[in-house]
Amino acid sequence: MVCKIIYGSGLRVNECLKLRIKDIDFHRHEIIVRDAKGKKDRVTILPKSTILELQEKIKKVKLLDQI
Repeated sequence: MVCKIIYGSGLRVNECLKLRIKDIDFHRHEIIVRDAKGKKDRVTILPKSTILELQEKIKKVKLLDQI
C-alpha cells in the first residue's frame, strides 16, 4: 500500500511514512503533507486505487483499538 501511495501521489518515502489519518481527505481525494521539504505544508492527490484499501485498513485498526 505504501508503494501505491508513493507512486500515485508523488510523495517522498519519509512523507508517506509520517502520514496520519487526519492528513487524508477521502472526499476531496487529497493528502496533506505536513512539514515537507523546506518545512512547508503542501497538498497532493490521493490515488483512487488506494481509497478502498486505506478505508479498510483504518476500519481494522479502529476495531483493534476497541479491544
